[in-house]
Amino acid sequence: MSSLLKVDREIKTKVDAFRERITAEAEDLVATFFPKKLLELDHFLKDPCINIVDLKEIHSEINLTVPDPILLSNLHDGLEGQNAKKRKLEDGSGEDKVTGTKVFVMPGGMMKCNENLVELIEKVKPEIRTLIEKCNTVKMWVQLLIPRIEDGNNFGVSIQEETVAELRTVEGEAASYLDQISRYYITRAKLVSKIAKYPHVEDYRRTVTEIDEKEYISLKIIVSELRNQYVTLHDMILKNIEKIKRPRSSNADALY
Repeated sequence: MSSLLKVDREIKTKVDAFRERITAEAEDLVATFFPKKLLELDHFLKDPCINIVDLKEIHSEINLTVPDPILLSNLHDGLEGQNAKKRKLEDGSGEDKVTGTKVFVMPGGMMKCNENLVELIEKVKPEIRTLIEKCNTVKMWVQLLIPRIEDGNNFGVSIQEETVAELRTVEGEAASYLDQISRYYITRAKLVSKIAKYPHVEDYRRTVTEIDEKEYISLKIIVSELRNQYVTLHDMILKNIEKIKRPRSSNADALY
């Protein structure tokens, strides 16, 4: 069958070497790296930095002072005041037209992030990236083990396909964790901008602390999910390793 497609011998040698490298790397990941990593993440989940009970400890001070109110004396209470009110109603303006305080520069310089959460995020992000990269390697290994398409005796192939689907799902979930971290920074930045513009509104300040607390809890859940995914993948592949490596039994060949 190989004679139907002419492949350069040098290229074929390099491709075969690539397949062997992927096979060796993936088998080492499943046998050694996955169990080590799940134990490492399980130990990380017991670290005091991720088990803070009183979430006030992770709060970050928002050093934006509330400016003194500007008192405007209304010297025209008569007809002009009524005309101003009439113009306001005709223009459809009201509370929606409140513009807030113009911000040209932060009083204390650059507004800092929540350093407690940034430190934790910088520990979690490499773990997410590692899971994505290792899943991609194992997925490629399993895909290369899938035999050519034939009628019948495809039970082992279906197990390989299920394994690839699970690895792809784990990759997607891990990538969504990175999106979640990005959304946290964007959401917090918008809220801090609101505080700078409307410093008298306490709800914006409280919302920032709520967002920080939510992100802290989410980070712990992410670490827990990373550990669970290593456990699930390691267990699934080990239980089906025979069918994954040899999807079609030799007994079927003996029947012909």
